[in-house]
Amino acid sequence: MNKRFDLPDLGIGIGLRTTHFSHILATWPEVDWFEALTENFLDTGGRPAWVLDRVAERYPIVLHGVSLSIGSTDPLDFNYLAKVKALASRTRAVWVSDHLCWTGVSGRNTHDLLPLPYDEATLRHVATRVREVSDYLERPLVLENPSSYLEFARSSMPEHEFLARLANEADCGLLLDVNNVYVSSFNHGFDLVAYIDAIPADRVVQYHLAGHTNNGTHIIDTHDDHVIDEVWNLYQHAVGRTGSVSTLLEWDANIPSFDVVHAEARKALRYRDARARPESEVAGAL
Repeated sequence: MNKRFDLPDLGIGIGLRTTHFSHILATWPEVDWFEALTENFLDTGGRPAWVLDRVAERYPIVLHGVSLSIGSTDPLDFNYLAKVKALASRTRAVWVSDHLCWTGVSGRNTHDLLPLPYDEATLRHVATRVREVSDYLERPLVLENPSSYLEFARSSMPEHEFLARLANEADCGLLLDVNNVYVSSFNHGFDLVAYIDAIPADRVVQYHLAGHTNNGTHIIDTHDDHVIDEVWNLYQHAVGRTGSVSTLLEWDANIPSFDVVHAEARKALRYRDARARPESEVAGAL
């Protein structure tokens, strides 16, 4: 069975952001695809909804959420899921993704992507919820590895093992955020290449790339700058395992002009095309 669910390689995309709406509508730039933040359009009408519909007429759209809270102990929010399903249908979203995290409890949303304890009980809990969401949406859910700044003492396995087992047990796709691997590796001291190598290559349907803020003792995943060389090299190593997979640049703060963001995203082509370099040479650059 094709574990990527026959999902296509869309090429190189960028996030659809309001600051670029006018430019996109005026020029219809040569972008392979756009990723729309799900929550920005769930309960929004007017111009944002109109712009999304116009963009979806011309480009492939992927929905990327931050409020699914797949790891929470709260019941799944089927009102939220109904809105996601309707939005995915309206925009003909190629897939729907969210994060391996929890965002609140007892009905309260922290508006943050909070880490999970990586143990057997959590794995069973999350796998069951992923299958329920996929069944409801009538499409495979795609989950992203989050950036993190603390870990649970009760965890009995590393994050990469949890992700790999979850993908197989819940039959879901993976959005491998290479910048998040770098950020979390710096913050927690794990081997970032070993992390990438442990992810099942045939489950990766999308990559994320982004910039971050290095504070010396820790890194914050701010998405407010260019991608650093170490993250580009790690991306190249990952693509050497997976082959060409849909890749998206995130730039969410201090957002420059559309052309600057697009040019940064298109750098990924150089690393994708160079993926045939010997793995030892790529690893030596990390």
